[in-house]
Amino acid sequence: MNELEQLSLTDQLLSDREQVIDELMHEYSDAILHLVYTYVKNRTTAEDLTQEIFIKCYEKLGQFNQRSSIKTWIYRIASNYCKDYLRSWHYRKITLNEKILDYIPSKSKHVEEEIISKNEENSLTNAVINLPIKYREVVYLHYYEELSLSEISKVTSVNINTLKTRLKRAKELLKEKMIEEV
Repeated sequence: MNELEQLSLTDQLLSDREQVIDELMHEYSDAILHLVYTYVKNRTTAEDLTQEIFIKCYEKLGQFNQRSSIKTWIYRIASNYCKDYLRSWHYRKITLNEKILDYIPSKSKHVEEEIISKNEENSLTNAVINLPIKYREVVYLHYYEELSLSEISKVTSVNINTLKTRLKRAKELLKEKMIEEV
């Protein structure tokens, strides 16, 4: 194969990759945005991370080995990316800064919280968002994204029996929250 043929083949692969990513973004962008939001609880941050996740998918597309569905593969990348973000120095610094701001008197310190509260459609959604991450993750993937426990296991790398336990515990916590609100 000569150099011109190699360049043509490379251009074709890049073009195919871009087309695949466009299709994936069209198909899964809203679902990934919602998943990311369940981790970070901030719309702007969720939008930024969703873009970064699709960039990561573009970069790793050649590593997709088709042992799982493309949906499971994207969810796994998103889940891992969010967990990495939550462990990052940047996130911890922002969280610390927000805690410090809570001690500074301000008339508008809770404006974002009020806006989010007003936009919450119901108390169940709010209760799910406030679950610890290991429960929130399984509830969201199972009930909102309708993934089976085996698919969730592939996404999260958590044993199915552990997921069943987490799901059961999450239901108990949600039931307690809902009873408290009544």
